Amino acid sequence: MSQSIEISKIDTLAQELATIQQTGSKRIALLGSRHVPITHQHLIEMMSYALVLSGNRIITSGATGTNAAAIRGAMRADPNMLTVILPQSLERQPAESREQLEQVMHLVENPGNDTLSLAEASALCNQEIVSRCQQLICFAFHDSHTLLHTCREAEEQRRVVTLFYFD
Repeated sequence: MSQSIEISKIDTLAQELATIQQTGSKRIALLGSRHVPITHQHLIEMMSYALVLSGNRIITSGATGTNAAAIRGAMRADPNMLTVILPQSLERQPAESREQLEQVMHLVENPGNDTLSLAEASALCNQEIVSRCQQLICFAFHDSHTLLHTCREAEEQRRVVTLFYFD
């Protein structure tokens, strides 16, 4: 029994190491809080820009704050390397996000979630995003329950997770 657990840990470490060392294009999810200071948004935007210029594909959601910054950076570098998955339909998104989202080439709407609360729809959306990525970079507060749950789910799916805390 303990030998199978050790082999499982070794397999997990080997998979994570292979993902980290991969020099080709990766599918990287960038998710985070809506409540982000503008200076942090600039850093996230630059990170997204650099990741795309390095040949990576960015997957994010359509919220303000972290996700909007990730979208700006990816769009500036190469709009074709960005996929935005919305928790609900485009019509349900805040007006301040809609203009930016209408410019996204690869936009996935989830109108079937329009009857759910935003928290429920966001949790489902994050699950879809994690299922499509190889690596998750997340920006959260210690009380960002949905985001922290998404990070745990990503780890369970053996994704490389990098979690930055704002507080």
